[in-house]
Amino acid sequence: MKNKSNQKTVNVIKKGISFGTCLSMVISYTAYKSIGWAIVHGCLSWIYVVYYLLKYAHTIF
Repeated sequence: MKNKSNQKTVNVIKKGISFGTCLSMVISYTAYKSIGWAIVHGCLSWIYVVYYLLKYAHTIF
């Protein structure tokens, strides 16, 4: 039972990291039109997403 629980946790973490990376790269490329910055921001993942929301939330809504 414990092994199945650990496997589910690992799968959730992997999917979350993948989604965060993809989201940050799309936001970055849309904002800066630069593949280089998109790669850098993809490495930062959720950190960049939160930064972008805090900095530009007033222009989005």
